[in-house]
Amino acid sequence: MPHGDPAAADQKAAAPASAARQACAFAVHVLTASGAALALLALIAAVAQDWPLMFWLLGLALIVDGIDGTIARRVQVSVVLPRWSGDNLDFAVDFVTYVFVPAYAIANSGLLPPLTAVPAGILVVLTGALYFADLRMKMADNCFRGFPVLWNLAAFYLFVVRPHPWVGLAMIVVLAGLTFAPFPFIHPLRVARWRPLNIALLVVWSLLAAAALGRNLDAGPWITAALCAIALYFVAAGLIRRSGESDGNA
Repeated sequence: MPHGDPAAADQKAAAPASAARQACAFAVHVLTASGAALALLALIAAVAQDWPLMFWLLGLALIVDGIDGTIARRVQVSVVLPRWSGDNLDFAVDFVTYVFVPAYAIANSGLLPPLTAVPAGILVVLTGALYFADLRMKMADNCFRGFPVLWNLAAFYLFVVRPHPWVGLAMIVVLAGLTFAPFPFIHPLRVARWRPLNIALLVVWSLLAAAALGRNLDAGPWITAALCAIALYFVAAGLIRRSGESDGNA
């Protein structure tokens, strides 16, 4: 329970933060916004069809997205700079890094049937935009509800696996449909269940992905199989949550 004089606590909370704290907090927002800069560079690489460079840049954006929230909570950005919404900024950056640039890559990859490539890219951006507007995208245990528009990863698998064009198209359509399906998809860092294993597999996946990029996306059968196996694990891990576990939004 709280202790002390509530009025004094309110005055302390209302007192403006020091210039140094404000600068530090704003630097965290700049870090988050740097993901948009990385997205622009990734798009330029995609236009030049330098697909490995595009994925390296999207990977860097993924790292930024993975660390900025932790730093923001430690610095108490929302308290120090209440004018600036970290959530809104994060959504704006996530849309271009997770959805928009990958959609362009999918549409221009040459890996889908020609007449379907652009419609597939449009499907990606439409479903991605709608997903970010869903107020119930997160479950009580920090699982995502449905496919969490990880189109950067879907595009990566499309380039690595290189399935038959119609199979690739089917994969895009199925994932777009699963965006709105009520099944849990785990967040490897925030979901407590099996977190050490999830983090270990995430590290292994990162190393394998780097190896695939180092080979110009010609990963070979063993790396490709390992990447697919880890992807299947993360899908299955969400589906086999404890029976009867509530999503907190029923």
